[in-house]
Amino acid sequence: MKAIWSSILILVLMSCGGPEPRKPVKVKSGSFFKESVERNKTLLAQEETIIQKIIERDSLHEYMASPSGFWYYFDAKNDSSRYLPKTNDQILFSYDLRSLDNDTIYTAQEIGPTSYVVDKEQLFTGLQNAVKLLKINEKATFIFPSLQAYGYHGDGDRIGPRTPLKSTIELHTIIINQDSLNLKP
Repeated sequence: MKAIWSSILILVLMSCGGPEPRKPVKVKSGSFFKESVERNKTLLAQEETIIQKIIERDSLHEYMASPSGFWYYFDAKNDSSRYLPKTNDQILFSYDLRSLDNDTIYTAQEIGPTSYVVDKEQLFTGLQNAVKLLKINEKATFIFPSLQAYGYHGDGDRIGPRTPLKSTIELHTIIINQDSLNLKP
């Protein structure tokens, strides 16, 4: 009997050691992120080359580069206004989406007028920054690299992954603290 109790005591003491942590099977480094950054840089450079060729061939318009990384020209300017939309302003605008070959993806009628509180709601990055460059009743055409548009995922419908876009945007109204700067007559 003494031998049984001794055996049990030895088993209990051996099992009290606690679980040992497992060693990782594979150690990951930051190489995935470095490769992703390099892929993005290469993609952006390729898209910028294509966009620059489009700009060079378009002798009718004077393109401007935005600080955000896209290009645009004005279709209609409003020199009588100085106010540009700011954070928390509510704006009403319309826009379309096209491929770089000008094939229509979404018409302005399909999208409809868009009400947006500047910097407080989700739009794709390029569109968020583009509307802040327009004054009331201005209309401009923008060219967005895919990273400024819908990026690696597309929109899940008509816009595929890594698709640069053209968009003509018209700003209709800016509302600041419930006061409209302009309601189109």
